Amino acid sequence: MIDLDLLSYLETYITPERLKRFNDVLSERTNYITVAIEDVFQVHNASAVIRSCDVFGLQNAHIIEDRFGQHLDKNIAMGAQKWVDIKRYTNAKSCISNLRRNGYKIVATTPNKDATLLEDFKLEDKIALFFGTEKEGLSPVVLQQADAFLKIPMSGFSESLNISVSAAIILYNLTLKLKNSDLPWHLSEAEILEKRLDWTKKSIKSIDAIIERYRLEN
Repeated sequence: MIDLDLLSYLETYITPERLKRFNDVLSERTNYITVAIEDVFQVHNASAVIRSCDVFGLQNAHIIEDRFGQHLDKNIAMGAQKWVDIKRYTNAKSCISNLRRNGYKIVATTPNKDATLLEDFKLEDKIALFFGTEKEGLSPVVLQQADAFLKIPMSGFSESLNISVSAAIILYNLTLKLKNSDLPWHLSEAEILEKRLDWTKKSIKSIDAIIERYRLEN
């Protein structure tokens, strides 16, 4: 339960312009599509994917660090890790289990010839898009448990794209489809309030001292 009085109090510490920006961004945010990145060795690629999540309005992203426990490159993510909620896992199985519990259909992105072309992919349920490395692709665990397979059509000699490029292309296409649909893609009122509080806290210097003062006064 969000403390609405606390939220109102803290929002007096940020400018009206920043508060409007938060509300504008949250009105375009969604949890209907999410992304899972599996064992991406080059940290700048993972960071660029998180940046794309922010740009295209995804509120959550998932990082599986089975082999490579790396931190996000803050310079490349351009601060996106402040605004996108990132969940970390040590293996793909636990990530898939968590996503299924939350109602997501597992979609593996792969150049496999039997995968559905991006332009033909139909958005009907909440989906979690899994991305693997350019060289090795997704693990057998993900491929075996996927509910659907998705690929970007290609006309050249190259058979794959860099993960960050693939993610940007797919997210642009699918979020556009989503927002032009009748699907219930917006964040709930409770989710919006939660993020307003979170983002407001992240925007205020000495936030702990300010919250302590609020507690003492109330």
